[in-house]
Order: sequence, then structure tokens, then C-alpha cells
Amino acid sequence: MSASSEDTVSLRTWVAVIGGAVGCFMAGMNVHVTNASLPDIRGSLGATFEEGSWISTAYLVAEIIVIPLSAWLASVFSMRRVLMTGTLGFVVFSILCSVAPNIGTMIFARTLQGAFGGVLIPLSFQLIVTELPRSKHALGMALFAVSNNVAQAAGPSLGGWLTDMYSWRYIFYLQIPPGLALLAAIGWSIRAKPLELARLKHGDWGGIAAMALGLSALQIMLEEGGRKDWLSSSFIVSAAMAAALGLVAFVWIELRRKEPFINLRLLGSYNFGLASLMQFLFGAVVFGVVFLVPNYFADVQGFNARDIGVVMIPYGVVQFIMSFATPPLMRRTSPRIAIVLGFSIMAVGCLMNMHLSQESAQNTIVPSLIVRGIGQSLIVVALGVMSIEGMSKSDLGSASGVFSMVRNVGGAIGIAIASQWVVEREKFHAMRIGEHVTPFAEAYRDRIVALVSRFAGHAVAPDDALQGAAFATLRQRALGQIQQVIHKQALLQAYSDVFLMAGVIMLVCAAGALLLRGPRKSIKSLDEKMETMGATTEVA
Repeated sequence: MSASSEDTVSLRTWVAVIGGAVGCFMAGMNVHVTNASLPDIRGSLGATFEEGSWISTAYLVAEIIVIPLSAWLASVFSMRRVLMTGTLGFVVFSILCSVAPNIGTMIFARTLQGAFGGVLIPLSFQLIVTELPRSKHALGMALFAVSNNVAQAAGPSLGGWLTDMYSWRYIFYLQIPPGLALLAAIGWSIRAKPLELARLKHGDWGGIAAMALGLSALQIMLEEGGRKDWLSSSFIVSAAMAAALGLVAFVWIELRRKEPFINLRLLGSYNFGLASLMQFLFGAVVFGVVFLVPNYFADVQGFNARDIGVVMIPYGVVQFIMSFATPPLMRRTSPRIAIVLGFSIMAVGCLMNMHLSQESAQNTIVPSLIVRGIGQSLIVVALGVMSIEGMSKSDLGSASGVFSMVRNVGGAIGIAIASQWVVEREKFHAMRIGEHVTPFAEAYRDRIVALVSRFAGHAVAPDDALQGAAFATLRQRALGQIQQVIHKQALLQAYSDVFLMAGVIMLVCAAGALLLRGPRKSIKSLDEKMETMGATTEVA
């Protein structure tokens, strides 16, 4: 077979791959789409803060269980049936979310929305690496990067704008048109295959049960830990124990079975194992930062949901552009160089926010978002290509599940660590600042006098301002304002610390990327070398 015929991709294949990317975008966006709208949803449904937190938690728990199962489900029921069922269920439960009359219905609908949508991300990756020839993997990964990266920015942006302009219910109506288009695309482009129900008799049910227990308990622990003060809560302790037991049993079962439902032995492969570790850390930083930025604008700068959404737009636009600029760059250099460059740029973007001040609003955060968006696109495209380097076609299904799973687990851990780190570092910096704010400090006394005089509307003598009974109320107001200033300064330093930590992690990944083994030649040369490798596809 010639290189030209090997590289030819039919229209149906492209429709399947692009449709998979649309599904990946829908599922990825729904992770973040409610972030800016949770206060409105809670208020409308009469939910408490604790109940409202489960709107996000329920979706993530269901999704993280289904992601590793996707490749096995496709092998039993076929790619076409799993994608169509997942898409249809996702649309149906999006509609139920939009009309939910109470918090119980909302949590139920979000759980099943996450379960059905969970197949869309890993199967999008699987379609790219199995249905496209290797010469088109970089372009396929660019589509995957667009669907993943832009979804992270689009979620808060669209969610905040729709909530502010119309109602939070419209953020779920938004899923219906692309969902119906995806159903049509799958139905036309992916050929039906016979069921292989015999595989159910020999299914790895013990491994599936252990994974479901371990990952769901881990996700719940990470989502609820900060709100329940971690190990001081018996509920969190129980979740941690269940997560540990479930995950240990899952790994033990999968490594011992001859035909596990997901091949964890792939992590022992040098390139895939190292790439998965970087994917885990990358997911932790990306999800953590995407979580922090809206909270920073809300807590420190007082932005509303629409303002936050507008700020996030450049982050999505630059990733859209860079995702398609990355494959040409990789052809001129190599995937490894693109990965090193991507992690280095990500590190710079994070370190740009290591010295935040009260004036650090769009002028500081937006440029750093753009820089991180450039690096993030390079990483997603190139790391996906390098991770499957030298891997047999039969292992690509498991690889897609593992690669998506480690990213989401890393993201869950990243969000938990980032939120807790902000809380702990804010307390630490408040104590350190408070050590210098005492009645014995001249600057403190001068500040009290100035504030009391301002509140009184005229100059007040220092002795009266500091000790006079007539000005006691005004003095309490002044103390309260000083406390607010201390809290804000401590919060700014806490956010700065988290961005510093994220930047250091990205620098470590940049160094680790140098250890990846890949062809010294360009992707084009690699494709020519591997042009004789055939591919059996489900796509007509």
C-alpha cells in the first residue's frame, strides 16, 4: 500500500472524528459550566451550600467511573452503540437538569448526565488514534485539544453569561442542539457491528466493582473534604478508607487477570507511563488553575458571573488557534520539543501570577491566561501523540481510558489541593501580617486615627481616636476595615503561593519531558516509516 493511499481519510471517518470531538467538548464543558452559576441554582432550587456542592460532585463522580469503562463497553456493544447511547442519555438528562424542580432531581439528573457523558471523552481519543492514520494523529490531537481546552474556558464563560442574561436553566438547554447533531453524525459515519455479549460472561466484574468503589470514594473525598474539614470528619475518613481499599483491590485485580477490562500494564511501558505521570500533573494544574481564576475574581475583585465569563474568553480563543498551529510546529521540530516548550510556557504563565496585588485584575490575569493557553495547547496535542508512540493497535482502547482517567483524577486532586492550599496559606499570611498590626506599632496607630477622623467627618485628636469613649463605635469600624485589608492581603498572597506551586510543577514536567523516547526525525518521517501498518476500523 502506498503512502498516499495509506494517508487518505474518507469523509465518513472525518465526520466520526469531528463528531467525537464535539461530544468531548460537550462533556468537558459540563464539568465547569455550573461553576459560575451555583449560587443562582442553589437559590432557585432552595438548596443549602452543602446540597448545592453535589451539583458538581455528582457529575464528576459518575463521569470518573465511566471513563475507564468506555473502551470495554465499546468492545462489547460496539463504538456506534456506546456513542449513540451516551449521547442520547446525555441530551435526555441535560433536559431533565434544565427543568429540575428541586435539588434532589437536579443531583439525580447530573449523576446520570455524567454517567452517559463519561464515554464521550475517552472514545473521542480512541477514534482519533484508531481510525486516523498515524500521519493524521497530530491533526486529530489538535481537534481533541480544541474540544478539551476550549471547553474549560467556554464552561464558565457561557455558564456565567447565560445565567446573567437569561437563566441558569439555559446552560443545560445549550447541550441539546450539538447533542442532536452528534447523534446524526454518529449514525451516518460509524458502521454498525455485531454485539459481542459473550464477553459479558467473562467480564472483569471484580475489577469494575473495585474501580467504581475506589474512584467514586476518592472523588467524593476530594470534593467534600475541604467543606468538612478533612480528616476531622468521620464521613471523609470513611471515604478515604473506601478509596484506598477500592483502588488497591482494583490495581491488584487488573494486574493479575489475563484479560482485564483496562490494561494497567500499559503504565509499565516507558513512554506511556512517563506521559501518563505528566498527564496526571498537567490535569492537576490545569483543573486547579481553571478552578482558582473564577474564584479569585469573585473573592478578591468582586466580579459577577458575566464579568468572569468575559475574562475567560481570551483563554479559549488562544487555545483554539494554538491547537491547529501545533501540528505544523511538531513537523518542523518534534513532539518532544513541543511538550518541553508547552510545559515551559505553562510554567511562565503560572509564575506571572506569583506576586498578585490589589491592582491585579484583568491587566494581570488575562495575559497569564493567554500564555497558559498557548502552552496548554502544545501539551495536549504533543503529549497525546508521544504517549502512544510504539503502542500496538490492540492496546489503544485501554490507553485512551487510562490516559483520560489519570487526567481527571489529577484534576480532582488538583482542585482539592488548590482550594485547601488557598485556605491554609491565607490563615498563615493573616497571622504573619497580624504580628505587625499591634497597638504598639506607630503605623497602626496612625491608621486608626486617620480612619476615625474620616468616619467622623472631621479631624480627631490622636488620644480621642485611640482611647476616647465618644469615638468607640468609630474605632470599631476602623478596626473592622483594617481586618478586611489584612484578609485581602493574606488572600492575595495565598493565591500567589498556589500559582507559584503550579509553576514549579510545570517546570518539573518540562524537565521530565526531556526523558521521553521518541523519533529524532520529524512526524512526517515517522509516518513514512510506519506507512505499511494497516488499520481495521469501524468507520466506513
